[in-house]
Amino acid sequence: MRSPAFRLTIGAAAWIAIGVAALLLVRSEQRIKSVADSARTFDLEARDAIDAFAEARMAQQAYVAAGQGIGFWMPKVTASSQRADAALSAMRPSASPQALAATDQAMESAKAFADIEQRVREYLKTSQQLMAGDIVFTEGTQAATAAMRQVETARQAEAQAVDATVAALREQEAIALGAGAAVAALIVLVLVFVPKPKIEPADTSLSIAPGRSDTTERIAVPAAAPDPTMIDTFKAAATLATDFGRVRDLDDLTRLLSRAAELMDASGVMVWMAEDAAADLRPVLAHGYGADVLARIPAMARTADNAAAKAFRSNTLQIVLARPGKSTGAVVAPIMSANGCVGALSAEIRHGAETSETTQALATLFAAHLATVVAQAPAEVETAKAAAQ
Repeated sequence: MRSPAFRLTIGAAAWIAIGVAALLLVRSEQRIKSVADSARTFDLEARDAIDAFAEARMAQQAYVAAGQGIGFWMPKVTASSQRADAALSAMRPSASPQALAATDQAMESAKAFADIEQRVREYLKTSQQLMAGDIVFTEGTQAATAAMRQVETARQAEAQAVDATVAALREQEAIALGAGAAVAALIVLVLVFVPKPKIEPADTSLSIAPGRSDTTERIAVPAAAPDPTMIDTFKAAATLATDFGRVRDLDDLTRLLSRAAELMDASGVMVWMAEDAAADLRPVLAHGYGADVLARIPAMARTADNAAAKAFRSNTLQIVLARPGKSTGAVVAPIMSANGCVGALSAEIRHGAETSETTQALATLFAAHLATVVAQAPAEVETAKAAAQ
């Protein structure tokens, strides 16, 4: 039996690992929110700059239109140009390196448009309408259009840069969550698989009582050897935990479910998923059930009176005891992510092993690794959900 101090140390290490993972997730989510807010502000400023350039171009063209008053349209051009300059100035500090070049080009085009506007006004003051119109519809239109196109390029580049940043942060979250779950799972296994106490062999020397000719031999008791089956189970569980981190697609995950079922001595394993905490549970992955059986299983309400729904609601492991001659037992483990419970892993256990702490620990371990796979490969899981519906 391991000492209380050892268990306390192992428990503290588990809490530290979980705490570090949680801290990393919180900071990552804060960073994602900050990036998203900055991207929204950049997008709004870019759209405002495009609208301002379009208004300035239209107002400038009205200078040489029949029946239009120059005194009315000149302030419009000035106001629109100033609005565009302000929007570009607001975009530049938060622009990513990919969007900064296009933003600077748009500012150069805005300066060119301002120079063209000054020339147009000088021609209008000297009543050279033809020269003014020629400049407005060639150079002025080209400068305003170029500025609009460059702002749109900057907007798209910024959106792509934000998507790449968020994707990288999500990947870091998945790694942190997976590492924390793996450490916690391994510690659970260490605490579950308690080695048998070693029995020291007795002294086999002969003791002869004084005055007696007979002898009494003490029986030697051999030390208990570790259970080979338990060691093999531990090794297989560790290998499977490693393979969960290498899942590339749905087929890989299905094969891992088969191996998990074998380790737990389960006749069938099923993964239930929900869109959110209020949604119904749907079977998305299974092993040991025919395709026709899986297709007939309906969605399960989260308020249902069964082990899977209870595990999802309570975030705790559920055990269904076997009834001899009627039904096998089952173990249902909640699938926990950073956002709470997202599903449940149910396993029909043979030979009454649902009460075994080893079986329960293995179910908890595999559910923890399923949560990391769901975070890293959302597209595959969504495909499975759609197929189940």
